[in-house]
Amino acid sequence: MLKYIIIGLLLTGCAAGPDYKRPEVATPAQFKEGWVNTAALPTTVPDAWWAVYDDATLNALEVQVAQANQSLRAAFYTYSQAQALADTARAAEYPTVGAGISSSKTSANGVVSSTGATTTTTTSGKSASLTASWTPDLWGKVSRQVEADQASSAASLETLRAAQLSLQGTLAQDYFLIRQLDAQTALARNTVAVDEKSLRITQNRYKAGIATSADEALAEATLANARVQQVSFGIQRAQLEHAIAVLTGQPPANFTLAFMPDLQEPALIPAGLPSQLLLRRPDLIAAERQVAAANAQIGVSKSAYFPALTLSGQRGWRGPSLSNLVSAPNLFWSMGPALTATLLDGGARKAQIKQSQAAYQIAVAQYRQLSLTALQQVEDQLVAITTLTEEAALQKLSVAANERSLRLATDQYKAGTVSYLNVVNAQTASYAARNTALTISGQRYTASVALIQALGGGWGKSTHAELGESVTDVTQQHPLPK
Repeated sequence: MLKYIIIGLLLTGCAAGPDYKRPEVATPAQFKEGWVNTAALPTTVPDAWWAVYDDATLNALEVQVAQANQSLRAAFYTYSQAQALADTARAAEYPTVGAGISSSKTSANGVVSSTGATTTTTTSGKSASLTASWTPDLWGKVSRQVEADQASSAASLETLRAAQLSLQGTLAQDYFLIRQLDAQTALARNTVAVDEKSLRITQNRYKAGIATSADEALAEATLANARVQQVSFGIQRAQLEHAIAVLTGQPPANFTLAFMPDLQEPALIPAGLPSQLLLRRPDLIAAERQVAAANAQIGVSKSAYFPALTLSGQRGWRGPSLSNLVSAPNLFWSMGPALTATLLDGGARKAQIKQSQAAYQIAVAQYRQLSLTALQQVEDQLVAITTLTEEAALQKLSVAANERSLRLATDQYKAGTVSYLNVVNAQTASYAARNTALTISGQRYTASVALIQALGGGWGKSTHAELGESVTDVTQQHPLPK
């Protein structure tokens, strides 16, 4: 028996199928749209990417996503399932040991007597035994399956991280959109206050015979329009607040976000190098691990062509009663190898190998396509940030010019040189310019968050291996139930 075990150990580790090599992905030397230039930001990934916005409310909300979001919790348990599957596959590398105790009675008909009666003999038996078996992994089937399941588990972890990044990015974009709406609401409130003052002035001028009834009616209509505009922002804000409540694992009725009219300039994010995406983005890492898992499955399929060796042994005692069961006369044992192989299967194994090879090619194509999509997403957001930054600067000049035009129109109206229609037109243009400026600021925040997501939650020279615990570890936020 020992020699069979030695042979099994020597042969174990010979793995069928191809060894894994990371698929090559063409990446440019730099992004087409260049870098977002900023010298003030660090070139390493912060502990939490949203900290770059320096917003205490946002910081608190982002932590709640990792702790309470139910979609993220479901992704965590999917990862836990993948870990358990890997552990199950690894268990096949070790021997199986068992024990058993049995008791039985056997009845048998005996010889027919002269009187015609049949004698019945009843015997009882007791047994106790230990069994052991081991199937050496001669051709690497088990090791390849372990390799595949470990790669799938790693992919599941990265899918979990990708889900966290997506949810936290969505929350940040919703949050900044609320900030934009609050700033626009504050602008609308200020416009209403100005229009109320203009209406009072026009009414006084009308009473004094300086203004016409048409001027008074126009002032009233302008005020009514401004009030409608003020109310219109409420629907979208409420819906975004509800969305943030769900993202943070709360019923919308229990969540309220304070009014925040101050909208500052968004932080600029350096983009780093294209090749770093392959090392940082969790969805790309997950796709690459799926390629590794598919490659290992080819080896699992190919191992079906080789025979399986099983080493088994049994030792125990068998006797009529328990009183003297454990004794030399009742001892029995058996051990030896068993070699089994499939001789004919109608092409099933060949078809399985083809299926595994096709699955591998699918995984490679998906990985490469996702890599191209990731590069596109970064390029898109880089050009969006660059263009919006220029647009914001130009819009700032537009706001200043329209405010000057409004002041001139107001002074001319008070002097009686122009009609009130000139003031209304100037007010409308000034409001539109300032409202557009706030919209552009909100779009810059959205593009900024989208760039961080496209970069995998970081920037600069850090790679995924260097991140370690720098990204929020969801596996610590959602422990398994006891």
